[in-house]
Amino acid sequence: MPEAVETGTVSVRGQVAIPSGIRDRMHLKEGEKIIFLLEGDSLIIKKIEDISWEEVTKPLREAKKKIREDDVNDLVHKIRKRG
Repeated sequence: MPEAVETGTVSVRGQVAIPSGIRDRMHLKEGEKIIFLLEGDSLIIKKIEDISWEEVTKPLREAKKKIREDDVNDLVHKIRKRG
């Protein structure tokens, strides 16, 4: 069951305001980044935490084998899940 349910309206330009109660609970401030994830007919909006370049590249530096292109996608998804 969801923690909170609120409604919004899509503007003619495709914009949606995040309800203030949700913004407060997520500690969202003006200018912060969010990511949109589409799963079937559900849209998930997730706050993107600021992480340093050092944290982003750490898994790549620690990899002991030659990294294939497919490995990069998996590493990016792992980093995003930390947030």
